[in-house]
Amino acid sequence: MSDHLRITRDGAVAVLTIDRPEKRNSLTAQMWAALPEALAEPAEDPAVRVLVVTGAGPSFCAGADITDLLGGPDPEDPMATLRADNLAAQAALRTFPKPTIAMIRGHCIGGGVELATCCDLRFTDPTGVFGVTPAKVGIVYTPESTKALVDLVGPALTRYLLFSGELIDAPTALRTGLVDRVLEPAGLEPEVRRFAEVLASRSALTQRATKEIVAALTAGRDGQAEAGRWYRETIARGELAEGVAAFAERRPPRFPWTP
Repeated sequence: MSDHLRITRDGAVAVLTIDRPEKRNSLTAQMWAALPEALAEPAEDPAVRVLVVTGAGPSFCAGADITDLLGGPDPEDPMATLRADNLAAQAALRTFPKPTIAMIRGHCIGGGVELATCCDLRFTDPTGVFGVTPAKVGIVYTPESTKALVDLVGPALTRYLLFSGELIDAPTALRTGLVDRVLEPAGLEPEVRRFAEVLASRSALTQRATKEIVAALTAGRDGQAEAGRWYRETIARGELAEGVAAFAERRPPRFPWTP
């Protein structure tokens, strides 16, 4: 794992911190390559119920380290290895089996937006600044990254961001759907923590089912197969029975299914 990626855990909440603040947490080729491994441990740990992704210091992530863009061994396609590692990192975060929250301060640019859009939810404070900048460098944004952006903000704003490379502020990101909440700076981390604890108290089976059904719908499928399979699991694992019993007895549920 890269020295600039840290996984910590507090109870049921794991935190992945991009830790290169002197470079606004820009991601080197090594960091992109290391991300799937960094995510594998909390993904497989049944005690982890929620993942928070954030950056050290005043920035979330300023994107890929530009010095690595032409560093590949193939002169015909010097970005081939970096592109493959970037897509693998995005896939590992997008398919993370538990709820994920991007906690964003400051710069969230390029690859930072890629990481944020791979999370289920995005919380920021008023310092958040967002941009997608391949047109400034002459890069063609991948279909995977483009689709993630279109799914969140629609084709019009996707074109605006990709054509121009201009930055938008936190209120605009909220209005257009790029982020879900804008919180005061002092309240961002406590509210992310509070909300993560709420998620950790809910049915992990419902959350896993939701992730799979949403993924099916955004891929153009009807989600019926996923919904039917998970519905049968709620009965077989006693998840629904516990939820109903807890509601009737006015107590917190103790859901039996673990991720």
